[in-house]
Amino acid sequence: MLSHALRPLGLLAVSSLLLTACGQSPGGEADGTDSAAPAGTIDNCGYEVPLGTAPERIVSLNQGSTEILLSLGLADRLAGTATWTDPVMEGLEEANADVPRLADDWPSFEVVLAAEPDFVTASFVSTLGPGGTATREQFEELGVPTYVSPADCAAGKDNTTGGDGTRSEPLTMDTVYGEVRDLAAILGVEERGEELVSELRGRVDTATADLDASDVSLMYWFSDSQAPYLAGCCGAPGAITRAVGAQNAFSDTHEEWPQINWETIADRDPDVIVLGDLTREAQTAESAEAKIDFLEGNPATRNLTAVTEERYILLSGQAMNPTIRTVEGIEQVAAGLRDLGLSQ
Repeated sequence: MLSHALRPLGLLAVSSLLLTACGQSPGGEADGTDSAAPAGTIDNCGYEVPLGTAPERIVSLNQGSTEILLSLGLADRLAGTATWTDPVMEGLEEANADVPRLADDWPSFEVVLAAEPDFVTASFVSTLGPGGTATREQFEELGVPTYVSPADCAAGKDNTTGGDGTRSEPLTMDTVYGEVRDLAAILGVEERGEELVSELRGRVDTATADLDASDVSLMYWFSDSQAPYLAGCCGAPGAITRAVGAQNAFSDTHEEWPQINWETIADRDPDVIVLGDLTREAQTAESAEAKIDFLEGNPATRNLTAVTEERYILLSGQAMNPTIRTVEGIEQVAAGLRDLGLSQ
């Protein structure tokens, strides 16, 4: 989600007294736990996350991880959320309504600790790293375990290059499903995790059944009109493209979200432009409406095939991230290709 574009906040010295309410013991099924969590640990991006005592006060620092927790029925255990690009996923509005929003972007370390978390989760390594809210070590020194989406530290993902990182290996939906299973295990709701994964797999199968778009090239535009952030080969948009059987116009680019000039885009001339419809205001051309206005009014873009034919498919920013909403992205791109008459 172009995590580097979000406003970094300084790390603040915070007393461990803010954590006095952490470490409460979980209950049984009556308070949202399917069963006692198994003992042991989960290896997560090089850190060991303990199993056994299911956390009761969770702070989720990115929208993607928040929506997994809400989908697992754990709204009552969320002590706070942060860093949102879009409205909450459809169907989760009521569950999300009473969850405290600590910040629209990254909250400070002090603000997070004031929520008295006993577990902190994030979708991006940068959120729980230098320049983000705090490092994992800072939380763990205070006895607060942390978890980061494995999609952002999967094999082949290098977060030190290319702005938002590069991938030498394509992201698969199995990695997204693995995050669901990990969080369900840590939080003692493993059955719900398996049910959610089964539902997500079924949605993908239904959306892509008998779909053939092998001759169609797609370009994914996340944000920024001056130096647009477009999807490279191997992140969530790559998973969407493979699922619908199409081609990514920039499949030769391994950066997660490279900035590519409009002249190069005109040379590629994609058949369809997939537009991020964001509600944040961190970059230019965040909403799909602003993107379309730019495309149709700019001399460098108004003659693109996708523009002259008005071949646009709109996705939320979260659907373009490696989250459970990537499934939503697959559904919407598949439906869009059918509506445009481009599937066989």
